[in-house]
Amino acid sequence: MARSIKKGPFVDAPLRKRIDEMNRRFEKKVLKTWSRRSTIIPDMVGHTIAVHNGKKFIPVYISENMVGHKLGEFAPTRTFRGHSRADSAAAAAAAGAPAGPAPSAGVVQTKQ
Repeated sequence: MARSIKKGPFVDAPLRKRIDEMNRRFEKKVLKTWSRRSTIIPDMVGHTIAVHNGKKFIPVYISENMVGHKLGEFAPTRTFRGHSRADSAAAAAAAGAPAGPAPSAGVVQTKQ
């Protein structure tokens, strides 16, 4: 048996205590936590946990298929806002794509 299996999953002690207390009282309210490193255990299924992403709390509803993952996996810390215009133009030029609109096929343009 590997040592990590023998040790069991890590769950922050105060978070586990609050989950156990809520399960005992049959309560379902949002818990705020900064513990992104805690592993999701079966006792957490059905609860909503607000996980801090460094700026704000992201509510995460825990379902059965999340068991074994970490809370931080479901609260992304970075937002992708797209590539800049310069990056897009450079990528198009490197790929050999025409910079302007493609000429339509079969149409002959004459100057008048």
